[in-house]
Amino acid sequence: MDSYSDVKMGEYEPTWRSGMAKSITFIVTEDCQLRCGYCYIIGKNKFNRMSFTIARTAVDYILHNRALFWEDSVIWDFIGGEPLLEIELIDRICDYIKRRMYELDHPWFNSYRFSFSTNGLLYGTEKVQRFIRKNAHHLSISISIDGTRKKHDAQRVFPDGSGSYDAVVKNVPLWLKQFPNASTKATVAHDDLPLLKESVIHLWQLGLKNVTINLVNENIWEPGDDIIYETQLRELADYIVENDLYDTHNCSFFSKSIGKPLDCKTDNGNWCGSGKMLAIDGDGVFYPCVRFAPYSMRYKPARSIGNCFDGLDMNRVRPFLVLNRSMQSPEECIACDVASGCAWCQGNNYDLAATDTIYQRAVYTCAMHKARVRANRYFGEKLADRLGRERPVEAR
Repeated sequence: MDSYSDVKMGEYEPTWRSGMAKSITFIVTEDCQLRCGYCYIIGKNKFNRMSFTIARTAVDYILHNRALFWEDSVIWDFIGGEPLLEIELIDRICDYIKRRMYELDHPWFNSYRFSFSTNGLLYGTEKVQRFIRKNAHHLSISISIDGTRKKHDAQRVFPDGSGSYDAVVKNVPLWLKQFPNASTKATVAHDDLPLLKESVIHLWQLGLKNVTINLVNENIWEPGDDIIYETQLRELADYIVENDLYDTHNCSFFSKSIGKPLDCKTDNGNWCGSGKMLAIDGDGVFYPCVRFAPYSMRYKPARSIGNCFDGLDMNRVRPFLVLNRSMQSPEECIACDVASGCAWCQGNNYDLAATDTIYQRAVYTCAMHKARVRANRYFGEKLADRLGRERPVEAR
């Protein structure tokens, strides 16, 4: 999209250490205060939680095996359920991590972050705020807000069906004061597609200039959803251009690199980092990603790659390390002239595959991806006209 190569809209937000840090995720609880309609977790419960002993054992294994965990930097990620339900446990784990990295003179001691994605309900509590003050310089926190009250409360509900918007949004000013460049984590499902445009605008108006927003990974899309999706993105593009927001705001549905053919010789990487990441459940079992853990599986058994007592099983890890685009994609994806930016979830692919393979890519998002490409091209045309530039080649 050459017509807007020099504006903010469509840029990928910089990631810490350029995305090269090792990602280690602790599933500290499978409990959550909400029952979100699109949540991939199928077995929420109050019983499966991580003990400090399990966490300590996992940390010791990781820090003592530098040959396996060789990266220069690390992100220690905490997830649920809702991770902040276990803030006291997390605080204790983080203290232990810092102490052991220091005692071992580990390279990660000077290059680490603690990361959370939270529903935001407990953000303003004293226990959470104490943890933030203690670790502020090594902390990344994302709060999930889906947009307007109507959009958010259509999916992000309490067990009694009532919406959580007001209980979350009241914490946004404090969050943005502490993390001015924070980005929300918003999700769009079939039922609320018509609310996409107004929801992104609403998030901008809340002060979130960088909106990270995704479609639900699961196979929920119906005929005609792609048309609604494209229409919403086109209308959002109109709003961006008419209000000159293209240099001050961002929305991840717009991308400068989307919608191009990919060469299997030069652009053959896997979309996600399954196998290069490490997820640890409450029993100390290792997974290539949280989407391979038992609470994420609808149809298949969980796929572990070891545990904190016996270590990584490299025979189970190796199939993930060789994954690339061509070995798991059907010919229609390989030959697609708008392939770039078409995403997939490795865990979801595995769960939906006809066999127990990780080499079979699901293609049900094809129409939605192509709709996004068309909307991005429309945005490129509109912006070119606004800036008095030549329209992009693909638009002519």
